[in-house]
Amino acid sequence: METSLLHVLVFPIGALACCVLLHALALRIFPHVGLLDFPQRYGLTRNRLPYPTGILLIATFLPFFLASEGISPQTMGVVGGIALLGIVSCIDDRTPLPSWLRLAVQVLVALLIFATGSRIYTITNPLEGIAGIGELIKLDTVDIPTAWFGPLPLWSGVFTVLWLGLTINALNWFDGIPGQVSMLSFIGFLTIGFLSLSNRVGQPQLAAIAFLLAAVSLAALLFDFPPARVLMGDTGSMFLGLMLGVLTIYAGGKVATAFLVLGVPLIDSGLVGLRRIAHGRSPLRGSTEGEHLHHLLLARGWTQQSVILLTATLGTFFGVTALFLSTKEKFFAALLLLILIVALRLYARRH
Repeated sequence: METSLLHVLVFPIGALACCVLLHALALRIFPHVGLLDFPQRYGLTRNRLPYPTGILLIATFLPFFLASEGISPQTMGVVGGIALLGIVSCIDDRTPLPSWLRLAVQVLVALLIFATGSRIYTITNPLEGIAGIGELIKLDTVDIPTAWFGPLPLWSGVFTVLWLGLTINALNWFDGIPGQVSMLSFIGFLTIGFLSLSNRVGQPQLAAIAFLLAAVSLAALLFDFPPARVLMGDTGSMFLGLMLGVLTIYAGGKVATAFLVLGVPLIDSGLVGLRRIAHGRSPLRGSTEGEHLHHLLLARGWTQQSVILLTATLGTFFGVTALFLSTKEKFFAALLLLILIVALRLYARRH
């Protein structure tokens, strides 16, 4: 479908207005139907908030997405993946489900999106030219024949499952402060949108989807920035994480760019996972001691607003920088961000 001003500008504005309206209605309706969070689970004494309002982001995005993209196997695969993840996440927000079931659903969602056409065949190698390493890493060297979807490239499927699983969970694990995920998602989608409009990518239709997602992220931010009036829950954070990963694939494997935008939660989650393994614990099993960077900074005396500002500053700086760097330069920028995150964690642990 041909991209027009309607898709790039009017649709995002319409989605922002619709999502804001739904949030305003949720403030009145959710308390009357019992859709409130459970502060007692975490030892909190505040009033209960409308929860999970992540379903409002999905309910806003899907009609605009379908109107923009039309009906195709690829579109319906993404819609089906969003719906499946949203339903299971919403149930989990109300009544916690086993971790193995949540993981199985995430793998199924990633496979559905991959099998219906959202896939990449090469990614740019950041170590090009070092020790004879080539420019591109090919992901289509081995095909698996299937009856319904035709031949599917094995390594592309493996990459899709791992990448989408990483983006889904990194944002979800980073949802310890209301407003943090919506702020970082807003920055990430804007970055992907402007990258898509550049000559390097040249995909205005992708930009339209990215700006649409930026709009619903902004609507969420208006209501969950501290002091929060609603909570999006895993339903919202996993949806936004999924779509950040999907748009990266749509853009032709711009993993380095997405990594720089999402570097804070991705690197922090990786460091937490390594720490858990070092202590003989599963990297996927949560902890009550507060291991993530935002927990450590809060314990150090930072306000929630200050932590979000730090996250937004780093995401914006490295995201904007990624628009102008080569793949190799992005690799070194990622190393710099790693050093910054390690330094911040060491600073926050010094009580």
